[in-house]
Amino acid sequence: MDAEDDDALMRAWVQGDTRAFERLYRRHEGALYRFVRRLLGSAAGTQADEVFQDTWARVIQARERWAPQGAAFRTWLFTLAHHRAVDCLRRSGRELSVDADGPGPDGDDRDPWARWPEAAAAAGGRGTDPAELAFWRAAGRRLLDCLETLPLAQRSVFLLHHDDGLALDELARALGVGFETAKSRLRYAMSKLRNCMAAHLPTGDAA
Repeated sequence: MDAEDDDALMRAWVQGDTRAFERLYRRHEGALYRFVRRLLGSAAGTQADEVFQDTWARVIQARERWAPQGAAFRTWLFTLAHHRAVDCLRRSGRELSVDADGPGPDGDDRDPWARWPEAAAAAGGRGTDPAELAFWRAAGRRLLDCLETLPLAQRSVFLLHHDDGLALDELARALGVGFETAKSRLRYAMSKLRNCMAAHLPTGDAA
């Protein structure tokens, strides 16, 4: 559903329609929990439930004060979750800013995935070679591991942009950073992920 539908549900909920909130929750719970879990990483994964629940609690608390203000409900929701996750990591004493805006690792800028098996068949699940399907399952697991090597600032931008579909200008506003900063963080994140994936998975010739 689009942002206008979300906003309409929020307005209905503010006016007392509890079913509108239930629809919002069902619509976004899976993606929000996945975002929180991946943002926290395995080291703080046990706190994903706390951050997830606290995010929805904040939504409920802000019910009477809510106004679109140019941001989609989903953007606002994920921004709340991001702030709660950052608070959680800070309370645990983890470093959040090391290399946040530094360059990616040195190396070849060419796409290390260019010669890997095609993903389309594996995603469809029909007529898929078992070896290719196993390859892409391993790639998915490895990508999650590689995400955890990113500084939080870069991981946040990557997840908001690629997992949750926020445009760079939207996520820059959501995170309170400049557009060029958001763009740089995304570029560095992609560079590090490419190198991390290339170092741990075989090329298409080896698959």
